[in-house]
Amino acid sequence: MKKVITLILVLVASFQINAQAKTGTIDSEYILSQMPELTKVQEDLKAYNGKIEAELKLKIDEYQAKVKDYQEKVASFTEPMKKTKQDEIITLENDIAKIRQNGAKLVQLEQNRLLQPLYEKIGKALEEIAKAEKYTQVFTITSSGLAYIDSNYDLTKKVMTKLGIKIEEAKK
Repeated sequence: MKKVITLILVLVASFQINAQAKTGTIDSEYILSQMPELTKVQEDLKAYNGKIEAELKLKIDEYQAKVKDYQEKVASFTEPMKKTKQDEIITLENDIAKIRQNGAKLVQLEQNRLLQPLYEKIGKALEEIAKAEKYTQVFTITSSGLAYIDSNYDLTKKVMTKLGIKIEEAKK
């Protein structure tokens, strides 16, 4: 009976040893910052932001022209014409406010859309490395709040190498 219990304990212990998780870390934000494709994303985002700013400037110019025209000709307008011109000016004011209010949100959405393929590329490389090296869990350094990380389990450099990104030694 003693041998059977000992055998069961040995088997349970060996299963637990084999079932232990292998964890690693990755700094995906650092990898992203080193990707050559980021330059194109930044240029596209700058162009998109410029487009929104140009749209805003057009609306402001149109608004200023309508206000000036209204002020110069207000004495000659009939009441219905005044009301129509005032409504046009108010509509432009509202359009300008919406562009200002939503501009930052639109830029953020565009940034997310442009960065998504880069994050997917990082994720695919990480998945291949994690499977090949039998990692069961990988934590993102930038958002995990980890207090200690053994650099031997940091997959950042391996993912960068797989993506063909030159590794600068100043980071790690």
